[in-house]
Amino acid sequence: MYTGDNRKRPVTVATLARMKQAGEKIACMTAYDYTFAAVTDRAGMDVILVGDSLGMTMQGRETTLPVTMEDLIYHARCVAAARPTALLMVDMPFMSHATVDDALRNGARMMKEGSAQIVKLEGGREQVEAVRRLSGAGVPVCAHLGLQPQSVHKLGGYRVQGRDAADAEAMIDDARALADAGADMILLECVPSAVGARITREVGVPVIGIGAGPDTDGQILVLQDVLGITPGQTPSFSRNFMAGAGSIQDALAAYVTAVREGAFPLAEHSF
Repeated sequence: MYTGDNRKRPVTVATLARMKQAGEKIACMTAYDYTFAAVTDRAGMDVILVGDSLGMTMQGRETTLPVTMEDLIYHARCVAAARPTALLMVDMPFMSHATVDDALRNGARMMKEGSAQIVKLEGGREQVEAVRRLSGAGVPVCAHLGLQPQSVHKLGGYRVQGRDAADAEAMIDDARALADAGADMILLECVPSAVGARITREVGVPVIGIGAGPDTDGQILVLQDVLGITPGQTPSFSRNFMAGAGSIQDALAAYVTAVREGAFPLAEHSF
């Protein structure tokens, strides 16, 4: 049975940095509205992501590409209304950070209009200057490497990234460069466990994985996958925590516990 989360202090990027140094696992989850943000926060989540995955989960789109700044700002404001203790992270949508000026303008909008506390943007070394300028302007940044859904057509589909040794080295170099530029976190999606482990060791900022193996500093999943309500096939790196749970709250709390104790992900959820 869920017993509740007794945290009083809001989670910040400094909190997450301390957790990495202490070896404490970080639990993250997507949410897109007030009600689920409140439930997710009560489960003890450290980070809530308003992701452009809402294009599929909330809008029924085939990709994240049609999601707009207005869409994300709207959903971020809904989540922020729950006043979560968790850090509120919001995605920068497709082409919203194509130039440094775009990144600065839209990053400011996410903070001012969407109440974001950290923004997440996809891309490797080509985003170094944007990350440096955002960080310098006081905007916390999470860099997203590995499978980048906004580049799905360029990548040729939703495929594991970094299997080739050269690609893995390039990704590791990207992670170092982005952290050096001021990124406060790095999210790795669909990469081999060995790559996730190495990046986690070699960068000083928290590394969050989704299909990146058990050795990252934390994990993130899509809420609908965790609750077993995603139409169609659930990603192999996810797990239905509603199975055997008495309530949605219990399922989310079980996910947090599994992440904290290292019981998720297992080899079957990794590449």
